[in-house]
This record gives sequence, C-alpha cells and structure tokens, in this order.
Amino acid sequence: MVRIRKLVALALLLVGMSPLAAQQNRDAIRPLEITTPTPPVPWSPPVLRGQALPINLPTALRLVNARTMDIAIAAHRIQQATAQLSQAKYAWLPTITVGSDYLRHDGRVQDVLGGIVSPTRSSFMTGLGVNAILTPSDAIFAPLAARQVVRARVADLDTAANNGTLVVAEAYFTVQQARGELVGAELAARHAEELVRRADKLGGLVPPVETVRARTELARRKQVVHRAQESWQFASAELIRVLRLDPAALIDPVEPPYLRVSLIAPEHTLDTLIPAGLRNRPELASQQALVEATLQRLRQERVRPLIPSLVLKGTGTNPPASLSGGVFGGGNDALGKYGPRGDFELQIVWEFQNLMFGNRAKMKERQAENQIAIFEMFRLQDRVAAEVAQAHAQATSAANRLADAEAGLKDAVDSVDKNFQGLSQTRRAGDLLILLVRPQEVVASIQALGQANSDFYGAVADHNRAQFRLYRALGYPAQFLAGKELCLEEPRTK
Repeated sequence: MVRIRKLVALALLLVGMSPLAAQQNRDAIRPLEITTPTPPVPWSPPVLRGQALPINLPTALRLVNARTMDIAIAAHRIQQATAQLSQAKYAWLPTITVGSDYLRHDGRVQDVLGGIVSPTRSSFMTGLGVNAILTPSDAIFAPLAARQVVRARVADLDTAANNGTLVVAEAYFTVQQARGELVGAELAARHAEELVRRADKLGGLVPPVETVRARTELARRKQVVHRAQESWQFASAELIRVLRLDPAALIDPVEPPYLRVSLIAPEHTLDTLIPAGLRNRPELASQQALVEATLQRLRQERVRPLIPSLVLKGTGTNPPASLSGGVFGGGNDALGKYGPRGDFELQIVWEFQNLMFGNRAKMKERQAENQIAIFEMFRLQDRVAAEVAQAHAQATSAANRLADAEAGLKDAVDSVDKNFQGLSQTRRAGDLLILLVRPQEVVASIQALGQANSDFYGAVADHNRAQFRLYRALGYPAQFLAGKELCLEEPRTK
C-alpha cells in the first residue's frame, strides 16, 4: 500500500501544477502571428476546375469545433459523465413507488401450526411505497470518483479540439502544397512548350534527337500537371471530409500556398519545451483525473465491510419493497372494510461478501486498476516528451530546409531564364555555327525548376505542419488559434 501511495504522489508531482505556474509557462512561450511573405518568384493562382469553395486558414480552424465529429462525441461524453455523476450523488435518496395491489387466494395453504386449511380471501391496497438502500461507502466515494471522470472527460474535449485543429491544419497545408506544386508544374510545362517551339525553329542548328528530347520533356511536364491536379482534388476531399463540407466542391484557399506559420518562437530549446508539454497537455490532465477516480474506488472498497448499510423498504404488499402505506381493504368473497395502512421495515446491516474473501478480491481489483492508471500516466508522459522532441526536430529541420529551398527556387528560375537567353545566341567554332546553349541544357534547367518548385512548396507545407504539431505537442489550447489573436498579413507590394 505504501508503494501505491508513493507512485501516486510521484505521478501527481509530475503532472500537477499550480495555476500560477501554468500562467507563467504560458507567458514564457507565446504564439506568433501568421504571415504571408513576398513570394520568391512571381505567383498567380492556378486555373480552377469544378465548383470552388474559397476558405482561409482562420475560418478552417474555427470550423473545427462546429463541424468535426470528434468534438461532438467528446462533448456528449461530458454529458454522459455528468449524468453518471448526478446518479451517484442522488443514489442515497429513496425511491417512491405509487400504485395499487390486488391479491386473491383460493385453495389450500399451510398455517403456522402445520395444519392444512382452505381459506378464500381477497385484498386490495392503493398507496405509495418508500424504498431505499443507503450504502455509505457508495454514497461518499462514488460521487468523488464520478466527479474525477467528469474532469477527465472535460480534458478529453480539449484533447479532441487540439487533435482536430492539427488534423485540419495538416489537411489545409496539404491542399496548399498541392496548389503550389500545380502552379510550379504549369510553369515548367509552359517552359517546355516554349522549348519545343524554339527547337523546331532552330532547324539545322539542333539535331533531331534534341528536338525529340524536348518533346519528351514536354509530355512528362504535362503528366506532372495532371498529377498535381489530382493531388489538389485528393487533398481537398480530405479537408472537406474532416470539416464535413460540400463533397462536390474544391477547396480554394484564399491565401497563397507560400503562407508561413510561426506559432512557437525558434529560440526555445527542448529544456523549455518538454516541461511545457508535460504541464499543458490535456491528455495528462485527463489521466491524472482517472488516477484520482481509481483511488476513490479503492477507498470505497476498503471501507465497504466496515460501515453498515441502511435498508428501508415497504412491506404492505407481497413481494416486499413495493407499497408501504395507503388505503387497504379485503374480505372473503367481497372487498370491504377499507382503511389506512402503513407497513415499512428499517434494517441496519453489515455485508461481508463471500465471507470477506469477495471483499478482499474486490480491493485487489481496485488496487490493480489504480496501478494500471498510474503506469498509463507514466507511459503517457514519455509519449508527450517524445512528441515534443519529434515536433521540435521537424520544425527545426523544416525551417532550415525552407531557407535552402527558397534560394534554390530563385536560382532555378534564374537558370531557366539564362538558358533560354543562351538558346537564341550562337557562336562560331571554325566554319560551324553552334548554339551557345543547347536544348538539352534547357531541358535540364526545366527539370531542375520542377524539382526546386516541389522542394520549396513541400518545405513550406512541412514547416507549417511542424509548427502546428509542435503547438499541439505543447498542449496549448486550440481555441486560441481560432480566435481573434490569429491574424494574417497580406504581402507588401513593391
């Protein structure tokens, strides 16, 4: 038993915190604004095919609580737990029954002396009954355990909101990534078309094999466009499923796909972030409440055989525990002689289940439940710490990749432009007139442009997703993201 108490104390020490400590922790790490920087290359929205559904990120986040099924399920579980708490609180109150009872007997029956008699009798009673079984251990500890379950369900609602926000954000940025890749694929396809047109005009300066190579690259670029369109539609359908919107529509984000989110300041280290996650995560608050509930149930079984139960039942009719008072009358062949009647029985009893072996087994069961809940909390703490570390690694890596990908995209665009310029320039090599840049070199630059575009928008989406994963791993409330604090800055025109 001492071991259990030590485990509980350690668990509460690791999970619990004062409101002041929580506020200080929230002040230490504040979400930043969502910004839309100047794009690394000129950008224009892709051509829409189908019914468009414009939406922006704040709107999508606000729809989490109103549209997602997990939130609705978690909210109804709170109602369920609250109803169970009410049942536990009022279990000691008596049950009132109202009704009538008619009894008719014909034939033989044995009297108290053992003789056989053949009476004929009838009786009728109408009134009410008061019946109650008051078990102090249940009346005291059952509401305490049920109240902890309500706390757990409230924390589960916060968990569902945080998880729902992350799911919506990831789906939203997947849509944005697909849009960006589509724009880049269309740009690369236009360059490939221009290359084929110029290669055909160059005539003898370009061998046929290079013209075929340019056409092959054009066909490949068109396939990439089709795949990007498919990715957009697929990602849009997933976001629509999560938010339960019109399944025939195509999500068309209002913001450009290079939208960047910075929710957690980059200067914070894991030494700061992991304790924040352990303090803020609603999953840990929920599990802590469940540990408290198992403790209350354990106490309930410990005192059950020590405290007597109070049993109140009406005995005015057969079977007992029905009517206890009212109007009663009877007779042989006819009913009569009606008058008031009251019968009840009050008992004080101790219950020793299965000669106390049943009570001991029940206590061991509750002890095991308590230990399981404690170890579940320890395992959850390890998972939270790992999720914070993983999300921090993803955020750091994505931020570094984003800077490199942006520079790479600018260089790729510059390379394509310069290769096209060189394609129209010639120089002499002896008696031969040759191109300064051959079509195969332009093909290579177009391929590099397509890859750089995918790398850039993939890095942007990974950066944004990692920020939301880190935000969720730290346990910050989803309601803050969906409120007025979340703002967007439009890119400044130069």
